[in-house]
Order: sequence, then C-alpha cells, then structure tokens
Amino acid sequence: MTQIAVLTPDPSDRSYIGRWPEVLERLKATLERTGAAVTATPWTDHVEDASGQDGYDLILPVIAWGYHRDHERWLRACATWTQARLPVANPAEVLRWNSDKTYLGRLAEQGVPIPPTLWTDQATQAQVDAAFHQTGARLLIVKPTVSAGAFRTLRLSPGQPLSDAPEGPAMIQPYLKSIETEGETSLLFFGGRFSHAVNKRPVPGDFRIQMQFGGLYRTVTPDAEALALAQQVLAAIAEPLLYARIDLARDDDGRWVLMEAELIEPDFYLDHDPANGAGFAAAVGARLDG
Repeated sequence: MTQIAVLTPDPSDRSYIGRWPEVLERLKATLERTGAAVTATPWTDHVEDASGQDGYDLILPVIAWGYHRDHERWLRACATWTQARLPVANPAEVLRWNSDKTYLGRLAEQGVPIPPTLWTDQATQAQVDAAFHQTGARLLIVKPTVSAGAFRTLRLSPGQPLSDAPEGPAMIQPYLKSIETEGETSLLFFGGRFSHAVNKRPVPGDFRIQMQFGGLYRTVTPDAEALALAQQVLAAIAEPLLYARIDLARDDDGRWVLMEAELIEPDFYLDHDPANGAGFAAAVGARLDG
C-alpha cells in the first residue's frame, strides 16, 4: 500500500494542540481517496536525520506549523531533506526559501506586483517615520520576514511609537484599506490547476484575517485579473509545485497585488471547496503515479 507522511507540529508546542488534529482528519479523508495509508509525524523528529522518513512514497509538510518560531531548525531540516532526496512535496528547497518573505522581493523583480515594501535587518522608529513620509500612507504594517498567522504583526498610525518591534529582519508596507472593505482572496492550485478561491475578511475594527482572530470566510469566484496574477506568480516559480495558495488583495488604486505565495503549510480551506478536495486528491494521485 502507498504510504504518505504528513508533517505535524512540534509536540512540545502546546499552541496547536487543539487545532492540528482536526486539520489532519480532513486531510486524511481526502488523501485516503488515493488508496494511500496516511501517517502523522512531527517535523521536528527529522531535523538532523532523515532515516525516520524512509519508506514513504510521499511526504507532505502541510501541517508543519510553528516553523517560523524555530526557523534555524527549520532550515536545517530542509537541508537534511534535500540532501536525502526525500519525496517531499512541495520540494524541500521550496520549503526553505518560502519560509522567509523576502521571496516576495525576488518575485517583484520578475514583474509580480506586490505592495511597496521596505526590507530591513531591524525595524526602527526612524524607518517607520520615513516610510509614512515617503508613501503618504495613513497606516503601515510592520512584521517579521519570517512569520505566519499574523505573528508579531503591527499596524501603526503616524506618530504611534514602534513598541514590541519584530526582532531581526522585517518588512514595512502601507496598510491596504481594501483589507477592511474587500478582504484578501486566496486562490488554491493543486498540480498547477486552479481548484477554488476563498475570500477572507477581518471582523470590524481588526485587520487580521486569520480564523483565530475571527476572520470571516466565504467561497468566491475570482475575476480574470486575479486568476491571471495568480498564474503569473506560479509561472515565476521554477520548482514543480504539488500545491500552492496565492493570497491577493487590491491596492489603493484597485489593482490586484500579491500578499503571499503560501507553499509550505497553507490552509487549503477544503471545507469551502465545492469539489470537496477532489482536486488535491487528484494531484496527489498523479504525483504518486508519476
């Protein structure tokens, strides 16, 4: 029988205890349609030694939550998996570079539109003040380049002190007011094919769209411009991708821009998928058959 491993959080990280088992059960139900047996294993058990992953036909890092809080260990793990040539999908090299949001700058150099972004080794009050002056933004977002789920993300107004600034490399962007009015739209692709899209809006008064902050989710049909931008992003990525979630929002001129290309452990929003995960199952099946 085909064997699939799903990488899960560090067992010592209590913050995910009540959430990841539910996600795993949804994924299992989808993956078992391929006839495979699914085993959960913490990603932190395979950092220095890949032998514990021998024998799997496919290794999915799709619940490897918490890597952003242990980034150095994550990078060592990706190097270990790459050297061992494990059947990780997405590829371990993608898992490495996609864990640091500076990849957005590299995609921008290839013509992918992103919000104006200042990259810095350490965010300072002077940089925030200068960004307000240079961009004319009414609000700014400051967050670490290694983050997930709005981790240590700040929304600042002019004159507001930069307290609790992210430690280390950070990014400073104008806050897009469309997040409050239109939200962010995620386009899901499996095996390079579009599957479904989900719009995510924050609750009134907040800017965080994640479910743990009360984000409101609904299935939508993306317009042609959004779909074209998502496909442009995928075309700019050289490595083969089993799955991708492309997160887009409109800038203040009404144009779609890339917010994130989530290629490690994105929520697929299978509960909002009209096909109930059939596209993901088909992509996994094709990968296993290939």
